Amino acid sequence: MNVIEQLEKEQQKTKVPALRAGDTVKVHAKVVEGTRERIQVFEGTVIRVTGGGLRQNFTVRRVTHGVGVERTFMIHSPRIDKIDVLRHGDVRQGRLYYLRGKVGKGARIRERRSALAASEPEAAPENGEKEEAEAQAEG
Repeated sequence: MNVIEQLEKEQQKTKVPALRAGDTVKVHAKVVEGTRERIQVFEGTVIRVTGGGLRQNFTVRRVTHGVGVERTFMIHSPRIDKIDVLRHGDVRQGRLYYLRGKVGKGARIRERRSALAASEPEAAPENGEKEEAEAQAEG
């Protein structure tokens, strides 16, 4: 491994969600205003994911007050606090530029149900835990 690859590997984040075009995400980005720093949340649909390694980035689009706003984020940037994936979209294309020409219901994306069901299994309480919870509720 050469020196550049080693430096890039050190700067990459370890916990990065798997993003695809069509996913609805909430990006928590750090914004510097003068001497203060705050977290700004940008929620929208991922319309593209490009690059690889340290240079990987993604573009998020949302419509605010009838105006489409797109913002590109570097995945491994220190300015990104966290990325929450709200929904996984079911799309056939890797770049969703066609959403720029659509408004309202025409811009909707179907949800990929199988991925959500597999990633979030529901934990059922065992009989002993259920009895303890009922006893605490009564007493």
